[in-house]
Amino acid sequence: MVYEEASIHKDVYTLGPIIHNDEVVADLEKKGVTTIRAMEELNDITEGTIIIRSHGVTKDVYDTIDKKGFKLLNATCPFVTKIHKVVKEQSDLGRTIIIVGNDKHPEVEGIKGWCGGNAIVIENAEEAHNLCLNLEKKVCIVSQTTFNYKKFEDLVEIISEKGYDILVLNTICNATEVRQNEARELAKRSDAMVVIGGKQSSNTQKLFEICKSECEDTYYIQTLSDLDLNQFKSFRSVGITAGASTPNNIIKEVHTRMSEMSFEQLLEESLVTIHNGEVVEGTVIDVKEDEIILNIGYKADGIITRSEYTNTPNVDLRTVVTSGETMQAKVLKVNDGEGQVLLTYKRLAAEKGNKRIEEAFNNKEVLTAKVAAVLDGGLSVIVDEARVFIPASLVSDSYEKNLQKYAGEEIQFVISEFNPKRRRVIGDRKQLLVAKKAVLQKELFEKIKVGMTVEGTVKNVTDFGAFIDLGGADGLLHISEMSWGRVENPKKVFKVGDVVKVLIKDIQGEKIALSLKFENENPWTKAATNYAVGAVVTGAVARMTDFGAFVELEPGVDALLHVSQISREHVEKPSDVLKIGQEVTAKVVDFNEADKKISLSVKALETPEDAQEEVKTEE
Repeated sequence: MVYEEASIHKDVYTLGPIIHNDEVVADLEKKGVTTIRAMEELNDITEGTIIIRSHGVTKDVYDTIDKKGFKLLNATCPFVTKIHKVVKEQSDLGRTIIIVGNDKHPEVEGIKGWCGGNAIVIENAEEAHNLCLNLEKKVCIVSQTTFNYKKFEDLVEIISEKGYDILVLNTICNATEVRQNEARELAKRSDAMVVIGGKQSSNTQKLFEICKSECEDTYYIQTLSDLDLNQFKSFRSVGITAGASTPNNIIKEVHTRMSEMSFEQLLEESLVTIHNGEVVEGTVIDVKEDEIILNIGYKADGIITRSEYTNTPNVDLRTVVTSGETMQAKVLKVNDGEGQVLLTYKRLAAEKGNKRIEEAFNNKEVLTAKVAAVLDGGLSVIVDEARVFIPASLVSDSYEKNLQKYAGEEIQFVISEFNPKRRRVIGDRKQLLVAKKAVLQKELFEKIKVGMTVEGTVKNVTDFGAFIDLGGADGLLHISEMSWGRVENPKKVFKVGDVVKVLIKDIQGEKIALSLKFENENPWTKAATNYAVGAVVTGAVARMTDFGAFVELEPGVDALLHVSQISREHVEKPSDVLKIGQEVTAKVVDFNEADKKISLSVKALETPEDAQEEVKTEE
């Protein structure tokens, strides 16, 4: 109808694609036929012939075209027109219309427009089960003309079980049903099936689904150019079917071409010639622990050994490659001496990896890779099978004594040198750490102030103190600031990795001095009360000199027990009568808060009688 009208008149339009076949629509456009995709486009047309598409349209569209005064030709499929009439009649009688089909298909959209807005579209069993209507409602069920008949029956049965008053009208096109049944039987007895039709064609899609369910090797094509004849070299019989809207000339073209090709011709055309260094693609047909076998379309299979697959030692190839997958490889030897083609996967991957690394080098891109090996002078990482060496000096921003901790770890780095000809591909992790540290350091110094309490992690411990990582910069916690008391050895107090809260005591440029001497914990704040003159106290001997012993009353508070105050008897030097750690009880005889000095006396606690008793005992 469209071809005939276009041969007589100009200004011919189809409302939507006349059929779902791109080849036909494109051919009509060459002959001057324009496809109207939206009703708004009618506003730009003043005259001409409007042809309704084969899938039909809503009643409102007919009315609109009629009002505008265009010449109207109706190319709606007679089966579809019949459905329009039925649903309008049944809708006017008060029945709820249920359309079994694809809600987005133009045919279904057109049918809905004849139901007075009273329609429900169901496409699958789940939607049928979820249908919930008042049991007093009367229902009329129709189908999209190209819907699968068996599936239509199943959905009707589900709806019927709900107990509605149902009128079922089988509106599936007889030609569609016959074609589907014939396609199913043909697919059962064929090694492969070719389904020809437009990608938007509903009935062709249904044919493909039916054939695919019966024959795994089913191919959906639109024209001969979509068909790869090499795919059929191993099939003895091939079935061909086509959608209702597929032009006969396309069907004949496919059939003729396939009939002319003998198996021997297909096989001959499929064979390839290969050369050393050539990149080939193949399908994995077998995988062993140390070997991969590929079908590369050559008279001999391709072999990839473990050492030519990866740089990772002792990997079981069965854990990384599976039969059926497609791979690219490079030809090392066309004949390895046993009639097989020796291939390499890792060298091809390395070439691609080098290109990847070169791009990263030029773009200063940050790469991420796992450390493959720890060497004497640094780390080796692999990027897509291409090796990158990171010297020990560029691994960290500080000296790393033991690089083994990086083994198997994923690290980030940049490429600082790329010279594949000299096999020098150098990675640099240090500059990333330095840059990151600079940012963190700037942020840290912007927010910290003297007197603040911050949290940090012990990074290193020395004899004189501990370095604390504050998240951008290190601060020094000197041994003298570790406690109000005395710390003999920082390594006995802290270990690397400890998290501590510290006081920022001083900031000089990039140097941060830290302290654990929090003022609220200062023992001297209560010393005047606890150690007033006359108080009797107990402490342990902390250290001794020739002139006396220093007694620790509590951490941070030491008192001097002068040698003359140790006993009423003459004492030459403190070590003659006292030992480090010995507990002594004494009286406070002097308290100087300003200088933080306390003087003790044991002698003051002794009475003269005690002294005489001791003399008698000695005698």
